[in-house]
Amino acid sequence: MGRILLIVAAVIVGLMLLGPILGFAFTLLKWALIIGGIAFAAMFVTKWVKTNSEPRRQP
Repeated sequence: MGRILLIVAAVIVGLMLLGPILGFAFTLLKWALIIGGIAFAAMFVTKWVKTNSEPRRQP
């Protein structure tokens, strides 16, 4: 009987800890995606500005 209660208590504690751990993991993922999106946009803009600022050659 004691072993069963210990297992049930461990499962309950595990589920209680799972929420904050998953929340933290998804927060890290969200910020990684935001920073990656900003870096990608900055790279795209710099390449676009660089190609548009080159003088055009007249044939």
